[in-house]
Amino acid sequence: MGTSDDHAPLTERVEQLLDGSLPLTIVAAGDPVLRQGTEPYDGQLEPALLARFVEALRVTMRAAPGVGLAAPQVGVELRIAVIEDPAPVPEEVRLTRGRVPQPFRVLVNPAYEPVGDPRAAFFEGCLSVPGWQAVVARHAAVRLTGQDEHGQALDEVFEGWPARIVQHETDHLDGVLYLDRAEPRSLSSNLAMAERWAQPTPEEAARALGFELP
Repeated sequence: MGTSDDHAPLTERVEQLLDGSLPLTIVAAGDPVLRQGTEPYDGQLEPALLARFVEALRVTMRAAPGVGLAAPQVGVELRIAVIEDPAPVPEEVRLTRGRVPQPFRVLVNPAYEPVGDPRAAFFEGCLSVPGWQAVVARHAAVRLTGQDEHGQALDEVFEGWPARIVQHETDHLDGVLYLDRAEPRSLSSNLAMAERWAQPTPEEAARALGFELP
């Protein structure tokens, strides 16, 4: 674990960030902070400052609105992310995508590994790539390990849409955007999504736009 002097510059930057108004500004694709990866959290922020930072992530995620937000998306290169999904979707979508409500969670130093071979492909978007969505094939189930904001160990299997959320947010901490894993021919504006591709699955989009699903 580093010394307090080692952490000072990061601590000062986070304090300055939190001295401003909420919600925080979400960094857009093209900013290097989204591509450089993150350093593991090992106490760089004092408990009170960590709590303030987590709350700022929560406020910012909800205001966007989104179902997850990673520290690099607000310009902080720490391996911390938050997730929450009230899942206000029709029953058909819930069943098809496995989208069930997720309570607010803090992920500290998360890592995931696939559980089994099945993959699922659906449109997804990103708060750092506003206005666009694309189809991404992801593991249908993953085992997530790490800690929570209190240092308690996390070791949990996520399936369906929650598995997609934790993969998306953990990828952010490795400098990976969802577009890196997406089917390029599926890229669609939010308007096109609303007018053409709002179906529970992307099968119709795959036929019309000319890409294959796993």
